[in-house]
Amino acid sequence: MGKTVTAKYSNGKDSFEILVDADMAYEYVTGKRADALSVLEAEQVFKDARKGERQSDEKIKKAFGTVDLASVVEQILKKGDLPITTEQRAKMLEEKRKQVIEIIARNSIDPRTKAPATALRVENAMKEAKVSIDPFKNANEQVEDVVKKISPILPIKFTNIKIEVVIPADSANRCYSILKQYGLKSEDWTSNGSLRATVEFPAGMQNEFYDKLNKATQGRVETKILE
Repeated sequence: MGKTVTAKYSNGKDSFEILVDADMAYEYVTGKRADALSVLEAEQVFKDARKGERQSDEKIKKAFGTVDLASVVEQILKKGDLPITTEQRAKMLEEKRKQVIEIIARNSIDPRTKAPATALRVENAMKEAKVSIDPFKNANEQVEDVVKKISPILPIKFTNIKIEVVIPADSANRCYSILKQYGLKSEDWTSNGSLRATVEFPAGMQNEFYDKLNKATQGRVETKILE
């Protein structure tokens, strides 16, 4: 058993506390654990966990809209105050920073060059702009604010790209699953077995798309960006 800590949530003057395993609770809030109930050390919602005083069902229902323990625990962990160690906080911050960078890089281009805004360029722009990341806030919710702050350094445009590809017959079947992964829009199988197809996906993903197709075809794929 790991260290037991108290996660707390307040609604007006009412307090709601649960006793949780610190490591398991950290896994839950970082998405590595799916079952909220599995983090509990005691299957109770307290108004004062230290004194062992339970919170009433009436107040639980008023605060959370339900008395279902799993739902209540989930809300307390996501909206309340969960004590974490300095090491855990640093790890959460780094993981969330990487998530934000990946979202921006995979979905955007530099409008000046039309080239993908690579993860390294996004990361360097964030460092230069001294962007702060909230380790407890959803990564997607932070993207807009981060883009605003780094745009003077690295212009960002979120857009999709449409690409036409022609794959030789001996690689067509092998590449079909790749095309499906990247938003296959149309396909035309020729009489000799080659495949002409159109895909559409976030513009920042084009380099990895080209890499996969070139590897699968030994560089014999033809591609053209469609306007």
